[in-house]
Amino acid sequence: MSNSKKLSINQWALEDRPREKLLLKGSRELSNAELLAILLGSGSITESAVDLSKRIMKAYNDDLSEFFGASIADLQKFKGVGEAKSVTIMAAIELARRYVASKGEKTPTFVHSPEDAYRAILPTLIGVKHEEFWILCLSASNQIISKYKISQGGLTSTTVDLRVIFQRVLADNAVSIIVCHNHPSGSTVISEPDKKITQRIKSAAQTLDIVLHDHIIVTDSTFVSFSEKNLL
Repeated sequence: MSNSKKLSINQWALEDRPREKLLLKGSRELSNAELLAILLGSGSITESAVDLSKRIMKAYNDDLSEFFGASIADLQKFKGVGEAKSVTIMAAIELARRYVASKGEKTPTFVHSPEDAYRAILPTLIGVKHEEFWILCLSASNQIISKYKISQGGLTSTTVDLRVIFQRVLADNAVSIIVCHNHPSGSTVISEPDKKITQRIKSAAQTLDIVLHDHIIVTDSTFVSFSEKNLL
């Protein structure tokens, strides 16, 4: 029983108490590992929360952009991190993402160019380390009615179900759509599978009198537009 006993923060040595350090010196004086330790709250009988946090951050090269791409399953691979702790960490990461997005350029509510579409979807996909496929549903005036995640996959691909796309489109009475997916690698190369799924979506849209305006490939720093490349 004693081997699984958790150490609370107030049981740590004074120099290992990031909460007290934050109160005395402010949050900016804490390392990434110390801030993470506060979220974890406890370690085990063999490892303090600070040591556990250092081990986690070392695995991500102490790089927050890498760490923010972690999933709940990734975090639970670390001994000492269970469901409750991983959920707490993911909630903090999501709040950080939303804060960054709120401080950036205002997200467009109308789409009049590929750049508008990129700016509209970027806050959703920035920092995501697996591929996700999204649609923007537009009104007759190109106002964004809604956006939906259609699917997500691994590092290099995701599966797209046309039925799911057009169920959403028809339910929202959209007259046109823009489809988007991210390349976590940062590559802006348009693959043959990208071209094929775009043509399948375009063909299905035409039968329903829905206009496919564009397919945007998203990276954290730039984008590629199928319409600008004359690939629609």
